[in-house]
Amino acid sequence: QVQLVESGGGLVQPGGSLRLSCAASGSNFRLSTMGWFRQSPGKERELVAAVWYGGATYYTDSVKGRFTISRDNAKNTMWVYLQMDSLKPEDTAIYYCNRHPPRDEFWGQGTQVAVSS
Repeated sequence: QVQLVESGGGLVQPGGSLRLSCAASGSNFRLSTMGWFRQSPGKERELVAAVWYGGATYYTDSVKGRFTISRDNAKNTMWVYLQMDSLKPEDTAIYYCNRHPPRDEFWGQGTQVAVSS
């Protein structure tokens, strides 16, 4: 069974940090480019960061220098992480992981990130 499960979200003050995790199981995600996406109320879901099998990365301009995406292919379940530092209120959203480009059938529940004082 193909499954992507996100975790690690929460409420944090501006300037704080969170580390999101995504467990990818049931399909050959190991060779796939993986991405973290987010959706805020009233906005379309957007790509935040992506990591290729070989380790190359991409970041949307608004998170460059603050977020770091990584992956761990070594385990039976592949993991994709998003380290988020210097968080801002505008980072508030539900965060999802998926292949990049995303596949509709792989969207999970996401994990809520709220940045507020």
